[in-house]
Amino acid sequence: MNFWGLETDMKKVKVEKAVGMVLAHDITRIIPGKFKGVGFKKGHIVKKKDIPELKKLGKNHIYVLNLSADKLHEDNAALRIAWAISGEQLHWTDPVEGKSSIISNTKGIVKVKPAVLLKINKLGEIIVSTVKNNFPCQKDQIVAATRIIPLTISTKKIERLELLVQNQHPVINVKPYRKLNVGAVVTGSEIYEGIIQDEFDKFVAKKVNDYGSKVVKKIQTPDNPGAIGNAVGELRDLGCDLILATGGLSVDPDDVTRQGIKQIGAEIIAYGAPVLPGAMFLYAKLDGIPILGLPACVYYHETTIFDLIFPRVLAGDEITKNEIAQMGHGGLCLDCDKCQFPVCPFGK
Repeated sequence: MNFWGLETDMKKVKVEKAVGMVLAHDITRIIPGKFKGVGFKKGHIVKKKDIPELKKLGKNHIYVLNLSADKLHEDNAALRIAWAISGEQLHWTDPVEGKSSIISNTKGIVKVKPAVLLKINKLGEIIVSTVKNNFPCQKDQIVAATRIIPLTISTKKIERLELLVQNQHPVINVKPYRKLNVGAVVTGSEIYEGIIQDEFDKFVAKKVNDYGSKVVKKIQTPDNPGAIGNAVGELRDLGCDLILATGGLSVDPDDVTRQGIKQIGAEIIAYGAPVLPGAMFLYAKLDGIPILGLPACVYYHETTIFDLIFPRVLAGDEITKNEIAQMGHGGLCLDCDKCQFPVCPFGK
């Protein structure tokens, strides 16, 4: 047994006697505050000039490894794990210091199966780290990473993992964003009558465009249920894939957007969400078309419930009343001086 607790044909050799030998694993170089990475890569043939540098890295010995057929080196193990858990919208890197990074091929929503991930990480000697489920990611973004803890691992343990995920594949994937034709109903008599300026394009349409969709028609209406319902129906008949309705969702008696949406025949799935900002959010469906009722906070908060729900709609997720209720855990925006969303706790 060696100090990793594994039976191997590992041979410990003094660096002075290692010239001409091949490193069995990466050796890390750390320069405090400046650099952490590979100093000597696995497979490097040790030269005489390397000896002083290896000693600077605290390596008075190196290890030469001859694996038996029932063992896997950390690099090969990492690649097999990445292949076993990743969906078609992901690719992975060649291992560095035993770690393989898993990278998105597209913009979209990261989908993780937490229960399966937990089982993997309870196998022992294997780790898989991911971003949170439903995390919005960019193309070429790292969304997960994997490695084994020891330098080598039993082949049977990797086969156990592969069997575990066989009927749960993929454990992690990315659902690409769709490009939707979006209709908008901007409610409010004060906007309709020109008393105040309509800011929809600046605050909401810009986000729609940033995700690759477009607002094909915007209709302004007074605070009248019939007018609001007619506008929603017009956008449905136009063939919009998604309808956004802003304003008129507070507790004030003259805020009647919800009534108008209901009047046209839409099913109100949820009204009110345990998310701040965004408590007066409304989610409905009309002939299969999602309707997002956006409260006034979308006009003065940089990040709101819209930033949590809209990417999931673009990815084609079906959102339930129960899911919206669960958003209370992580649903409090910290209103940071400089917004870092989505790299923050909001919505996670």
